[in-house]
Amino acid sequence: MDEKQKKTALRMIPYGLYVLTGKAPDGQLAAATINWVTQASFSPPLVALGVKVDSGTHAVIKASGKFALNILGKDQAGIAYTFFKPVEAAPGLLSGQPYHDGANGAPVLDAVPAYIECTLIDTVERGDHSVFIGEVTDAVVRQEPAGRPDDATLWLKDLGEKVFYGG
Repeated sequence: MDEKQKKTALRMIPYGLYVLTGKAPDGQLAAATINWVTQASFSPPLVALGVKVDSGTHAVIKASGKFALNILGKDQAGIAYTFFKPVEAAPGLLSGQPYHDGANGAPVLDAVPAYIECTLIDTVERGDHSVFIGEVTDAVVRQEPAGRPDDATLWLKDLGEKVFYGG
């Protein structure tokens, strides 16, 4: 396989940006910007997402079995960049971002226009990322999008010409 063509072809897949959050049974908090997310089923409502195996977020979600997927809006590139780095937790703050515990106990960022809460129901562990399958247990839209809902989501391409993931 030609490495350059593989990288280019994989980078042609569009990605939205999200902050995945979790809280371990011992209270440890985790958060990371992710972009491998898709709806996997209508009934029951399921999402599938890729999570780096060696990340703290992976370990916390595996331990708790619950997570929140915070959907970033078009004007929230700064939040996306914040969670490219390891999380710094303080009372009521994740890396400086205000949050509250969602219904399932996972942190929910106060600034995001929408979020979903999930229970982890399956994990596929292959390669450097696991695929987590989550059943949606709650969904909240704080800011109704104007136009198409997917046009309100921050996309990886919105971060600029030189920002890519993988490939």
